[in-house]
Amino acid sequence: MFDSHLHTRFSTDSMMVITEALKKAEELNIGLVITEHMDIDYPVPEKFIFDKYAYFNEYSKYRNDKLLLGVELGLKTNCVEENRALTEKYPFDFVLGSVHLVDNMDLFGDEFYKGKTKHEAYTRYLEYMLECLKEHDFIDSLGHIDYITRYARYGDTEMYYKEFADYIDEVLRLAAHRGISLEINTRRFENEKAVKNLETIYKRFYELGGRTVTTGSDAHIKSYVGRNIKDAFEMAERCNLKPVYFKERKPEYMK
Repeated sequence: MFDSHLHTRFSTDSMMVITEALKKAEELNIGLVITEHMDIDYPVPEKFIFDKYAYFNEYSKYRNDKLLLGVELGLKTNCVEENRALTEKYPFDFVLGSVHLVDNMDLFGDEFYKGKTKHEAYTRYLEYMLECLKEHDFIDSLGHIDYITRYARYGDTEMYYKEFADYIDEVLRLAAHRGISLEINTRRFENEKAVKNLETIYKRFYELGGRTVTTGSDAHIKSYVGRNIKDAFEMAERCNLKPVYFKERKPEYMK
C-alpha cells in the first residue's frame, strides 16, 4: 500500500521531517510518495512554493521503491504553462493536481464565500475545477475533489452528488477520458456522511469510464501518515476501481 499524498517541511504549511514520515511508514509497512505544495502565483508571495533543487538534492538519498518524490500542483487557469514546464523540467515520480484557489481566492479563507449561497459557491468551484482540468492534461491524479467541504462557511458543508451531479459528472468524465486517476483522500474519513457521499462519487467515476485511483492521507504531521489508507483500499474495491501509485510518472498497481 502507498500513501501518495503527504507534506514535509518543504511545504510551507508543514514542519514534518522526512525521517519522521519514513519511520511511521515503516511501522505501517506502507510506501510513501511525498507531494510538496507548489501553488505557482499564489496571492501571498513565497507561500506554497518550494525550492525544487533543494528538494531533490536533499531527498534523493531517501528515494527508493518505497519512497518516491512527487508534487501537489495547484491548478490555476492563469499559470498552465508554468505548471507544465515544472513537470517537464524536474524528475517527479507523481504529479497530483489539486484546486486550492478559485478565481484567485483561497478556499481556506472567507473571501470566496462572501455573497454566495452554498449552491453558487460549490457550482463555481466545480466549474473552475473543470476549467483547470481541461488545460492540465499532464497531471497523474486529481486531488481531493471534495476539498471545498473542509472550509466552506455553511451549516452543512457536504457536497452531495445529486445536488451537483451535472457539474461533478463533467469533471469525472473528462478525467476518465484522459486516463487521469481520481484521488481517494482520507482526510475526512472519520466523518461517516463524508465517506458515504464520496463513495457515490467514486462509483460514478467508474460508471463514466474511470478505472484507477490513488490513495492519500494528506498528512502534514507524523501521526496522520497512512491514516485510513486501508479504508481507502476497501472503498476502491467497493467501487470497482484499482488503486495505483506512480513511479517515474507511470502507474503501478497495488494489491
